[in-house]
Amino acid sequence: MTRYEQAKAIYDGFDIDTENAINTISTIPVSIHCWQGDDVSGFESDSTLSGGIQVTGDYPGKARNFEELKMDFLEAIKHIPGTKRINLHAIYAISTSTIDRDQIKGKHFDPWLEFAKEHDLKIDFNPTFFAHPMVKDNLTLSSPDERVRAYWIRHGIACRKIAKYIGEKQGSPCLFNVWIPDGMKDIPSDRLGPRIRLRDSLDQIMDEDYSDEYVIDAVESKVFGIGLESYTVGSSEFYMNYAKEKGICCLLDNGHFHPMENVADKISSLLMFNNYVALHITRSVRWDSDHVVRLDDTIQDIADEILASGQPERFLIGLDFFDASINRIAAWVIGSRNMQKALLKAALKPFQELKKLQDEGNFTKLLVLQEELKMLPFNDVWQEYCRRQNVEPDSSWFDKLLEYEKTYLHVRK
Repeated sequence: MTRYEQAKAIYDGFDIDTENAINTISTIPVSIHCWQGDDVSGFESDSTLSGGIQVTGDYPGKARNFEELKMDFLEAIKHIPGTKRINLHAIYAISTSTIDRDQIKGKHFDPWLEFAKEHDLKIDFNPTFFAHPMVKDNLTLSSPDERVRAYWIRHGIACRKIAKYIGEKQGSPCLFNVWIPDGMKDIPSDRLGPRIRLRDSLDQIMDEDYSDEYVIDAVESKVFGIGLESYTVGSSEFYMNYAKEKGICCLLDNGHFHPMENVADKISSLLMFNNYVALHITRSVRWDSDHVVRLDDTIQDIADEILASGQPERFLIGLDFFDASINRIAAWVIGSRNMQKALLKAALKPFQELKKLQDEGNFTKLLVLQEELKMLPFNDVWQEYCRRQNVEPDSSWFDKLLEYEKTYLHVRK
């Protein structure tokens, strides 16, 4: 009897079907962010990172262009099980000439679509409201300068059209997610005015009616950022109300809340009133530091909520971290595999039995079962899942990545 067969028998004793868990997890898409590979640099040669975002570290081998980024991304996903998507930002448009962000079109992402089709991937898309001279005083869509605001409205409209273009081409809905860095370093005198302008800007961007067969719209809040310590225009309350009013997604990034907030607790409330729940999974240490995702309680709680709902198809899961202090490809692999581990662990929990005990008020037995589940042989099921997905079941992937680093990354200057 193999270790997996032994583990399967143990889980059977808890009425947990390991085969069903493996099959379920293998079909849940996770959108892997392209910007981990190049420190959110994009393909605009004169852009520098700004707007409440910061990447730290100088590990050698950063991808410098489309070809290197594709190559590194493929190396990463060779070691990641499950159904994968690519999450793109507008700054990754591909053009032989300089093109401003309010002029980009779907054709500038045709090479990405060809790449995705070749490797059986789908694409999600984000406008880029940062790292640009038209970000004035940390303001874009809420700016009192109508020239600035009009520019970013045009960018948002152009990007939403691109998302529709991508969705039509790939035959799968493209998540179109708006995050802006707008806010103030010090205490504002007017909190309402910027939010009125933001609402008007979003209304213009979302004005055209697109079928969710092609585009799923989302807005993403944040509690604060660098240079935005006192006031964020796109707060959680603002976007939750706006999303509900417009019938779109309110995306939860678990790094965009106060460190003491339980983002997993927010999921069921959104699920009750929205068609989809969109997520960006990251790891915040002190602020929104976007550390590589670990298999910790925060990520596990989120995964548990996804599987406990019994409706994982209503979740749009994306990753969002960027670490330049370690091998960037390893960061992709570690964070993505940990998300997969959390989902599989969640799929191996008897949520119906746990719910029944809670409803019966049998909290003693509930606690006993919750603790006992922690000791079941999860790793044996994980290794079986990886073998079926044709990826390494253990850290042996890292040895291969070191060879890749030696061959390709060390020669980049």
